[in-house]
Amino acid sequence: MRAILLAGGLGTRLKPYTTLIPKPLVPIGGEVSILEIVIRQLVRDGFTHATIAISHLAELMMAFLGDGSRWGIAIDYVTEPEPLGTIGPLTRIPDLPEHFLVMNGDVLTDFDYGAFYRAHVARGNAVSVASFKRDSKIDFGVLRYDDETGKLTHFEEKPVYHFDVSMGVYCIARSTIEALPRGKKYGFDELMIDGLKAGADIRIQPFGGLWLDIGRPDDYDYVNENYATLKPRLGLDR
Repeated sequence: MRAILLAGGLGTRLKPYTTLIPKPLVPIGGEVSILEIVIRQLVRDGFTHATIAISHLAELMMAFLGDGSRWGIAIDYVTEPEPLGTIGPLTRIPDLPEHFLVMNGDVLTDFDYGAFYRAHVARGNAVSVASFKRDSKIDFGVLRYDDETGKLTHFEEKPVYHFDVSMGVYCIARSTIEALPRGKKYGFDELMIDGLKAGADIRIQPFGGLWLDIGRPDDYDYVNENYATLKPRLGLDR
């Protein structure tokens, strides 16, 4: 079972924390980095090999993670000479297995990566996407009106909309990546849009547990403020 961790971003949203430290190595609870938590969870869930896609401050990342032996997992690296988006780095990996897990290096969750991977393989999907329900509040009164007459037809004060969003955790078949141009910038959004056009078998796996995007300052502050409570859920009490 192999995982590809996307850790090449600049971490712009978390500055100044990421000025000298790669975002995936930013500390959580003053004890452990984001990426170390993810690696320990992957080992727990049965993964034996992780490839880290790196670019920004790559030397620091490699020095910290090494070959993964201290966690009992084989770690190697693929570098991005220039930003290649979410999916582009995968085309630079020559030995992809038939199916593999891909995830952003700044995700903290109590999601079962192993069960997700096994379900994907059993179904033979082209792509499986883990999803989470997010609420988005509009801080204004929302107006709807007839375009021709301008007459008000509906009003809603500060509505909350509910969306199923990607968690930044996917399983992908090698054949999906082999169909892409090698070493070119290509994002998850393009994978979804092109897949829909081509009729690819893309399945969604809803999740209702803990999910935090640590690239967002609000989520980073939340996990640090509630670290003692969240620590067991993240598997860090073992």
